[in-house]
Amino acid sequence: MILGIDSSAITAGCALYDGGRLIAEQFLNTKHTHSQTLLPMVESMMKSADITLSQVDEIAVTVGPGSFTGLRIGIASVKGMAMGAGKPCIEVSTLEAIAYNFVGVDGIICCAMDARCSQVYNALFESSNGVITRLCDDRAIKCADLYEELKKLSGNIILAGDGAELLHEATEHSFTLAPVALRYQRGLGVCLAAEGKETIDAAALMPSYLRLPQAERERLEREKNNG
Repeated sequence: MILGIDSSAITAGCALYDGGRLIAEQFLNTKHTHSQTLLPMVESMMKSADITLSQVDEIAVTVGPGSFTGLRIGIASVKGMAMGAGKPCIEVSTLEAIAYNFVGVDGIICCAMDARCSQVYNALFESSNGVITRLCDDRAIKCADLYEELKKLSGNIILAGDGAELLHEATEHSFTLAPVALRYQRGLGVCLAAEGKETIDAAALMPSYLRLPQAERERLEREKNNG
């Protein structure tokens, strides 16, 4: 049984998944901070499902890309749960978790998260016959550059993630915007992406930001200008 957790952006989600069966899932898309909502949401879901942490085999969490604060909250929460219960953990790419919302939907899944400054965190995946195949590494890319890349691809291209609407505008509505029920990262997607992946000790969980925090980028820019 896998407990999947995501708090990488404005949305937050969790799910319990066991051998092809979705047991329970919760999702929030509010402006409340994840430090207020994440653990109560997980506890509520598990209580409703009558599942205890001792029954869970693995805990999977999105480690990035995404919000610096959101990722830290999610990873810290999982570290606390896993260390206390002695459970192994699985690191999941946020973008890959989004792609797994589309198992059974054939097409190219363009997963995009808003990275500000007309950029998105992005990865491309192919969904075919129930199998998700990664086509490129996670990256930060300008919307204009991604548009040029997508124009060279054939077939049904689906835009997903919290940056999908931004990308939909930037690409002149040229591609399919995922329906809202599938668009955002969800706990079930985290679980599905985690299946079969190598487990690690909770202490080894680390965020994957792809980009330096804004404050660090601004500091380096000041030093460059002053130099």
